[in-house]
Amino acid sequence: MEAAARKMQELGVGALPICGEDDRLHGIITDRDIVVKCVAKGKDPKTMTAGLLEQGKPFTIDAEADAEQVLQTMEEHRIRRLPVIDNHRLVGMISEADLARHLPEERVGHFVEVVCAAR
Repeated sequence: MEAAARKMQELGVGALPICGEDDRLHGIITDRDIVVKCVAKGKDPKTMTAGLLEQGKPFTIDAEADAEQVLQTMEEHRIRRLPVIDNHRLVGMISEADLARHLPEERVGHFVEVVCAAR
């Protein structure tokens, strides 16, 4: 956990993919996971591994998907980050911040409304 938190700080991100040696996505760990599932439960972030926090297979999107498909997937599953897969390999991650930078304000507003309503 500690190494994952440091990497997030270095990269200025709130999530990291968990990949195997084959570059295939196994899960995602978020800064919130570290706080809520590790620190808040009194577990030691120096000894707990990211793999212990991973929960099932994450939702993904194909690298050829368009913006509407991305939004639809993120809204449907009420997620703020979406791994991008090309030929079964992780090639990127789309975040809520990416949407805000590249889409019209009203579309981003709708996305935030839908995703945040679930929390």
